[in-house]
Amino acid sequence: MSLLDWKRHIFDLYRAVRAHDDPRAARELWRSRKDDLFRAHAQSPLPEEKRASFEGVPYFDYDPALRFLVSIEEAEPERYDIASSRDGTYSFTRFARAPLNIAGTDVELEVYWLEAYGGGVFVPFRDSTSSKSTYGAGRYLLDTVKGSDLGEVDGKLVIDFNFAYNPSCSYDPQWDCPLAPPPNWLRVPVEAGERYP
Repeated sequence: MSLLDWKRHIFDLYRAVRAHDDPRAARELWRSRKDDLFRAHAQSPLPEEKRASFEGVPYFDYDPALRFLVSIEEAEPERYDIASSRDGTYSFTRFARAPLNIAGTDVELEVYWLEAYGGGVFVPFRDSTSSKSTYGAGRYLLDTVKGSDLGEVDGKLVIDFNFAYNPSCSYDPQWDCPLAPPPNWLRVPVEAGERYP
């Protein structure tokens, strides 16, 4: 039941974020509540022995230039077996693309559909900060299986790198996480969201 409770907290948190008028304040709410969950919840990705001393996930400062409202473009479906952190794979199908411009550089993120029970939309990425100031295997922007969804505004998907977060396996290798596949390796720095734990 603790996993169910964790998921309820995360879904409720993202619902509160989507209802907020101020993205910067919403990020602070998200950050604070996540830190509380990491510190005290039985399903925290932190090993139990690190929870009492946990002071919070480090973040880059909020950068409004890294929040996008994106018109998603349909893409020819292509199936991927995406590597996981524990030498396995997860099956996904690319079904769309999200074109963006980061600091004058055009980039594109592929949008995936998880081919497991129930499915879900998933957008992981790596960037040139990976293995330096952020987790080496990449971070996540959207994972509807886990409730991570900033929603839409006027029919456009909200992609806000200030909410980019580390996968659970970055905190403890007991967790198995899909890694960002090469099409979503951005050649620009994304100095927003969670830093390396």
